[in-house]
Amino acid sequence: MAIQISQSALKDFQSVFSGEIILPEHPGYDESRKIFNAMINKRPGIIAQCAKVEDVKRAVSFGREFNLEIAVRGGGHSVAGKGLTEGGLMIDLRRMNAVAVDPGAKTVTAEGGATMGHLDRATAQHGLATTGGRVSTTGVGGYALGGGDGWLARKMGLACDNLVSVTLVTAESQVIRANEKENPELFWALHGGGGNFGVATSLTFNLHELSVVTVWLLLWRPEAGPDVIRAYRNYMASAPDEVGGGSVYLTAPEEAFVPEHLIGKLALGVLIIYAGPEEKAREAVAPILSLEHEGQFMEEMQYAEMQHMLDDPPGYRNYWSAEYLDAFPDEAVDLYCARAYEMLVPSPSQQVLIPQRGAIARGPAHYPIPWRHASWCVHPLGMWENSVEDNHGRQWVKNIREDLKPWVSGATYLNFIGEEGADRLVAGFGRENLAKLSKIKSQYDPDNIFHLNHNIMPADGDSV
Repeated sequence: MAIQISQSALKDFQSVFSGEIILPEHPGYDESRKIFNAMINKRPGIIAQCAKVEDVKRAVSFGREFNLEIAVRGGGHSVAGKGLTEGGLMIDLRRMNAVAVDPGAKTVTAEGGATMGHLDRATAQHGLATTGGRVSTTGVGGYALGGGDGWLARKMGLACDNLVSVTLVTAESQVIRANEKENPELFWALHGGGGNFGVATSLTFNLHELSVVTVWLLLWRPEAGPDVIRAYRNYMASAPDEVGGGSVYLTAPEEAFVPEHLIGKLALGVLIIYAGPEEKAREAVAPILSLEHEGQFMEEMQYAEMQHMLDDPPGYRNYWSAEYLDAFPDEAVDLYCARAYEMLVPSPSQQVLIPQRGAIARGPAHYPIPWRHASWCVHPLGMWENSVEDNHGRQWVKNIREDLKPWVSGATYLNFIGEEGADRLVAGFGRENLAKLSKIKSQYDPDNIFHLNHNIMPADGDSV
């Protein structure tokens, strides 16, 4: 998309903009347009690095005036790469990353460009936490508005279950608040509806007391997978809500706790993240610790420290997906384990099995999050360096989904997937919810200005 904007109009925009306007000829342009998924390589015509809410309002107005496609970039962690536009306007929120904690009220307010790392470090100073993404680099806004599953969700609920209020800049460049009393239908839509309704410039969450977590990563040879995963499945059926984590096939890292014969090779891991101190954790997870693992990492630490420790490596090509399962019988376990041998090794790719239930399932049932009631999430993360591996990596992910079709719930978490078609959009919201979301979209963004997301079309609208 070629930009037809006069130099005088661009100069006028820059003169009222507090942040920085970056154009393709700018020396920092290529670094500024980078996002997590290196497979997405678009070139915005203008990058507007906003410093305050007024900048966001002006950027939205400028984009609409000149009919520019608008992308909103927070953490840039979307596997679908929706923070980028080809030739249009990227509204970059990363300078707006302040976090304010109210320890008395047990709430935290984060600006729209804050990452979970910003939020977690601020709340940790008060012995408080809320459910965050599984790495520290995830942007708070896109993560929470998409629903927000994480290591603490079985104990504290989804991120959106802890959402108190959101401040948005709308398609008309108006600043509005959404909470249980103000714009309550919009507030409902922001529990899973993502960035379809405006630019989130601040979000407020409830906090929970949490001083430390206890972390184990236990490792086995991959052939132990069926037996270990069956034992883990049975354990999680009655595990306390404090137990988060998952089972993962991965390339074993070169670390002191990893046996030499596993380093750089496919291994099976069980990651246990217990929301509490080691003394309580050991008793709760004893059935898993009693399995004859070959490698073990264990440490009691701050939650914010653990989040940073698990950060995904940047710069890789990414293709992810997810299926939510109502049941995970032995036949499904065997199929799941067999596919691990097709994973690219060595690579950062991971085949992850995530237990659900707990506070996730007990959360508000009326929000547009149909996947919250499933028992398990299977989440293959394909990550590789070279484009020659694209076909293999994509097919591996698709094969896992195909194997598990007999047991899927029919719902999925859209933050975990890329572009997978209209049926998966329905799976992400539920058909009735999607119809309601579409009506709300018509009220706040009838022209579908904010369509670079898992897009909800305005009622009676045409596809972009």
